Amino acid sequence: MNQMLQEAEVSELKNSPETPDRPVVPTHPRFTKPQRIAFVQASWHREVVEECRIAFLGEIEARGIARAQVDLFEVPGSFEIPLHAQLLAKTRRYTAIVAAGLVVDGGIYRHEFVADTVIKALMDVQLRTEVPVFSAVLTPQQFHESAVHVEFFRKHFVIKGVEVAEACASTLHSLERLRGQVAAGIV
Repeated sequence: MNQMLQEAEVSELKNSPETPDRPVVPTHPRFTKPQRIAFVQASWHREVVEECRIAFLGEIEARGIARAQVDLFEVPGSFEIPLHAQLLAKTRRYTAIVAAGLVVDGGIYRHEFVADTVIKALMDVQLRTEVPVFSAVLTPQQFHESAVHVEFFRKHFVIKGVEVAEACASTLHSLERLRGQVAAGIV
């Protein structure tokens, strides 16, 4: 009888709201060499784009790259990101560069032209320097300065920050393995 009471108490504790289930913390592979990342952010629509940076920093740290290993740079707009990315890549100080910006209608350029130009230039930087460059430069079809749109894109940039951190960490792991295989003559 006493054992049945103890079992009932244990069962109650397990189902009690006072002992919430803790989420399983994912484990990520460790890097064999130190990583250093440059994060280049456009200041245009800063209140939206900074959500990407904040989410990126949280996720990249969860993946084994300390916040202190990420250098932050801010440029006026997305159009200025590629030149900064190129100069940063040429320093050989960074194992990756991440770009974040929001390109919207307005000004003398069409937003599709700016976004396309920025993405092509970032691809060119990574192919020329062999430093991976990741883009969270987004071009919404419709963006209005309304509170609803700003809030929607703030939330969207949080998602993009996590996604770009995942892509960055996965690519850096893949390149680390590949470069090790090349150095060992396996590939």
